[in-house]
Amino acid sequence: MAKELFGTDGIRGIPGEYPLDDATLSRAGLALGEYLRSLQSRPRVLIGRDTRESGPHIADRIAEGLAASGADPILAGVLTTPGVAWLVNREGFAAGVVISASHNPYHDNGVKLISASGMKFPDDVEAELEDFILSSEGPTGASSASASHPGLDEKLHQDYLAGLRASALEGAKFEGMKVVLDCANGAASRLAPELFRSLGAEVVAMNDAPDGRNINAGCGSLHPEAMRKRVVGVRAAFGVAFDGDADRSIFSSASGRLVDGDGILLVAGRYLKSAGKLKGDAIVGTMMANLGLEHALEKSGLRLVRTAVGDRYVLGEMQKIGANLGGEQSGHILFLDDATTGDGMLTAVKIASIVSIAGSLDSLVEDLKTFPQAIVNVRVRQKPPISLLPEVAKLVAEAEKALGNSGRVIVRYSGTEPVARVMVEAEREDDVNRWTSSLASALQASIGA
Repeated sequence: MAKELFGTDGIRGIPGEYPLDDATLSRAGLALGEYLRSLQSRPRVLIGRDTRESGPHIADRIAEGLAASGADPILAGVLTTPGVAWLVNREGFAAGVVISASHNPYHDNGVKLISASGMKFPDDVEAELEDFILSSEGPTGASSASASHPGLDEKLHQDYLAGLRASALEGAKFEGMKVVLDCANGAASRLAPELFRSLGAEVVAMNDAPDGRNINAGCGSLHPEAMRKRVVGVRAAFGVAFDGDADRSIFSSASGRLVDGDGILLVAGRYLKSAGKLKGDAIVGTMMANLGLEHALEKSGLRLVRTAVGDRYVLGEMQKIGANLGGEQSGHILFLDDATTGDGMLTAVKIASIVSIAGSLDSLVEDLKTFPQAIVNVRVRQKPPISLLPEVAKLVAEAEKALGNSGRVIVRYSGTEPVARVMVEAEREDDVNRWTSSLASALQASIGA
């Protein structure tokens, strides 16, 4: 049965409107507290948020519900999503709550729940919490109780930064390294510059003055162009753009070449293999990882294991095969030996370390050829198996035969919309355009809405 509240990344919505209205938020805190109290008597729950103007109010409502249940809510102030996950896992919290809508505009917000392991709660636990929240029985969670821990947020922030500093690779030297940090006016705005300055780097910070409404506004990982230009202009070693809650990072080399998650997986994977620290000579990516990454990894004796799109699928496959490196094109990278979730600042420390030890980012991605790729969405009236659509199946087979090992064809349905997605990759853009157009037309003729 589909969940009503919890999507793939927590509860999302418009603050003040269901499901981010005060009553539902308070009951969410109450539900989490009641669940945790079934496991321990006085559970501590860490609450962090990004810089959206609605964050403090939402955090207070969650804290009220937690306090009403008998749990101990601890407000960490502005803190990244991976920072909350790291602290929950390392410092004995029963759970964590992050108030953030990640890369979305300021008028959106959300509530993410993190288990004691530092990872998302399993689906069955989220379903149990949702049943409680939606139930009309029991207390409403309305309470004047709140959380107040003056000065504690600073200690927690420093503990997290110390953990990030400890993740720097052996032999790395940051002194004299100039880096550009685009903080997206988000949760990394203070933490990222402080981190790199404490490591000895020369920091050029941008979009590090949040006002509650400018988070992700034309900046950060979704809009890295200004960061790229700044890197070239100030002659930095590299630049990095985070998203609002800093679980993603997109890089620019010194020459201004943008390096997304595929490039980072290549750089990190090769280095870890050379150091004897890449488990199984495997890197986990998604079906959207560029074919150029797969070819470059093969030349280095590494294999790319593909999953469905989504960080939970990447993590699940990593745990299944015992891999310690994986991620997505979006810049959500998992270094499982260091953290339980994707962490943009951790990724930045790793890449800075590798640049320090192994050479410029330009040289490290020099042989990564990004194949042209196109994605076309076709609205459909039904979703039969593609194999049962003769014309579409025939075209897919023809495209795969024509492209061989120099291209990929994926036709799949969206899990949330009445849409079929056609993705084609090939060495030549003409082939990409030809096959996407043909396949989209065949889908439209067969099941188009």
